[in-house]
Amino acid sequence: MFKGLGGLGDMSKMMKAAQEMQGKMAKIQEDLDTITVTGESGAGLVKATATAKGDLTGLDIDPSIFVASEKEVVEDLILAAIKDAQSRATERSQQEMKKIQEELGLPAGMNLPF
Repeated sequence: MFKGLGGLGDMSKMMKAAQEMQGKMAKIQEDLDTITVTGESGAGLVKATATAKGDLTGLDIDPSIFVASEKEVVEDLILAAIKDAQSRATERSQQEMKKIQEELGLPAGMNLPF
């Protein structure tokens, strides 16, 4: 007569787990805004800093490369540093998502967020 109640208990557990996962996903999204990575080019002459979400937050250029005749080289170094920072941001973001998947017991390779 009360067999259906067992199903409600399981549903309650699933809802609680879903809410926990939603909270952890919100936290990781906040963390990705505060985690920074630095990309480099020209053996460190140009450094680009970005959040783990890939938003560029800073650029550090060694003044020794500011030679008018080397304008294109400088531009290439800047672009290379930004691309390196974005690549590192993607890697870091994936590492953070992998951590959350492991904490939640989700299968590896599962794409989050859904």
